[in-house]
Amino acid sequence: MTTPSEQSSDVKFEIGHVLFIDIVGYSKLLINEQSEQIQSLKEIVRGTEQFRLAKAEGKLLRLPTGDGGALVFRTTPEAPALCALEIAKALKNHPEIHVRMGIHSGPVNEITDLNEQANIAGAGINIAQRVMNCGDAGHILLSKHVAEDLEHYGHWQPLLHDLGQCEVKHGVRLGVVNLYNDGVGNPQLPKKFQVLKKRRTRIRWASFVIAFLLLAAVVTAFLVILRKPMRWTSNAPEKSIAVLPFENRSEDKANTYFADGIQDEILTRLSKIADLKVISRTSTQHYKSAPENLPEIARQLGVANIVEGSVQKSGDAIRVNVQLINAATDAHLWAESFDRQLTDIFRIESEIANTIAETLQAKLTGSEKVAVSARPTENPEAYQLYLKGRFFWNKRTAVDLRKSIEYFNQAIEQDPNYALAYAALAQAWLLLPAYDGGAPKDCFPHAETAAKKALALDDNSSDAHAALGMVKQIYDFDLPGAIAEFERAIQLNPNDAMAHHWLSNHSLAAAGQTEREIAEMKRALELDPLSLIINANLGQAYINANRYDDAIAQLRKTIEMEGSFYFAHQMLGEALDLKGQIPEAITEYEKAIALNDDPIPKALLGHLYGRIGRKDEARKILEELRQTREQRYIEAYGLAIVYLGLGDRNETFNWLEQGYRDRDGYYMAVIRIDPVLASLHGDPRFEALAEKIVPATQFGAKTISK
Repeated sequence: MTTPSEQSSDVKFEIGHVLFIDIVGYSKLLINEQSEQIQSLKEIVRGTEQFRLAKAEGKLLRLPTGDGGALVFRTTPEAPALCALEIAKALKNHPEIHVRMGIHSGPVNEITDLNEQANIAGAGINIAQRVMNCGDAGHILLSKHVAEDLEHYGHWQPLLHDLGQCEVKHGVRLGVVNLYNDGVGNPQLPKKFQVLKKRRTRIRWASFVIAFLLLAAVVTAFLVILRKPMRWTSNAPEKSIAVLPFENRSEDKANTYFADGIQDEILTRLSKIADLKVISRTSTQHYKSAPENLPEIARQLGVANIVEGSVQKSGDAIRVNVQLINAATDAHLWAESFDRQLTDIFRIESEIANTIAETLQAKLTGSEKVAVSARPTENPEAYQLYLKGRFFWNKRTAVDLRKSIEYFNQAIEQDPNYALAYAALAQAWLLLPAYDGGAPKDCFPHAETAAKKALALDDNSSDAHAALGMVKQIYDFDLPGAIAEFERAIQLNPNDAMAHHWLSNHSLAAAGQTEREIAEMKRALELDPLSLIINANLGQAYINANRYDDAIAQLRKTIEMEGSFYFAHQMLGEALDLKGQIPEAITEYEKAIALNDDPIPKALLGHLYGRIGRKDEARKILEELRQTREQRYIEAYGLAIVYLGLGDRNETFNWLEQGYRDRDGYYMAVIRIDPVLASLHGDPRFEALAEKIVPATQFGAKTISK
């Protein structure tokens, strides 16, 4: 699986911060008026400081669109927002020009179009335009992704006004934020949202009438029950906990990484206690702002207890406030403030984790006590560099993963014996190919080296064992070795959702152990219930088990959580395709393609077109994939399945063999269970290739695992 990201330095593909500009009502203007307004708008745009700075640095791309244009900044996420504000301010002197603007950060690709002219393509451009289309004249709209990047800076927060979701092309829903202040921007609710608001109001009134009638029918019984003492109850285990994001109270907002890091480290220490159920950071990060309804949050996360906290850092002095709350009763089970020096940070984290475990009456083994109280490094500078690396690692884009690698390497330079930094470095290299950050052959050897170094320093590093498991599975094609590493990681950290996820999605799927694959994925989901990729991969596990109705239901649930998550649309398309619901499958593939330039959804659509006789369309997709592969690394698997749809088995096997040579493990490792390749089973060429990846003696065997 790949996702939008920056490519390695030898290709023209990267994350761009896009400002899309459009003159409203342009088509209704006279020709001379169109020319005058376009010229005036060009002069205004060129006169902005952000335009001049980016152009001078050679970090600006421009795409004219007839009634406006797109600016792609390769500087910072703030650049398009600052430029939009400058443009809006200048337009006050041109009341005849009505402009709307949309901003998004995403992948862009410099290409040559059919007229041999330089052009720009990519999901970054497409989504910025769709965000803009949600607004009216004067609006400066941001995608939710950009708004989340900007809100880390205090000066942007008052200007950001969340509008909710807007339905755009192909029925996709995008989170949109309105940018305005007292003098610039349009504070009015866009017309699209006004229509949605009226629709919701009608639904609410209808619901109110029904609810009133029902209430009248049960009011007597309710009054009887009301006399009895009642309390909120939960089915969650008593020893279950979610550590919510810690508030950064430092004057320097750049210290957000430090507050995030403290929360993450406390969560990690708790997760190593088998007697506790600890929710993954991926899910808890959904509650960044100060939560008001703790019982509802606890219900959504499936826990009985919540940890809240704040961090204030000034130089080497730190203050950490933390409180443990029972969500059912809202009772504070424990609270404490720590005023210490930076050198005491591990002691603080250890005290907090141990006190929480003691308060919840969790039983710790000897090794767990050691893990909870560990001091990973004696070097405060190395620790801060590690936390900065984790901050960018959690963002999950190629650009940010590259930054995390830089910080982890700097941490290792400060402390060459820092096992945790080596383990994190391994995981960063592992994820790069999945986010279009490089080819597996260029990344996985670095991951293997770092993971083995981490284990040489600390054989109890669950992160390093999980990373080595991934290397063995999707690079070395060593199925038994991978399962052993994942199981060791889970033994060391029972609450590691990622280890459960990787074991399920990669090793157990490859082994054909579909029942255990589903069980492990459900365990991962229990520990990380709001993870989009785990929710989608549970749907994929159902597909592997031929449970297509369950897969469709699970994938629709994932899309309800986040309509712009392309991978869920891709997998839903595959499930519908396998059920024979061809028009619906095509629609879902098209949605995935519109949301992301990952080549696999396009390849799946090409495979389907080939099968149903739409050969020309399949060949067009095939040519697009071949051209893309000339520009940047993409999986050979994608070309193989389009050739398969076209009925060309020789080329199919040529590209599958290329995928094996490329170590395209994300797709090649599960070759025996992949339903797209099912028609190849029994072909001697397929059986020979599959034997090199997953020997028949290992497929479906229970002896290679516990």
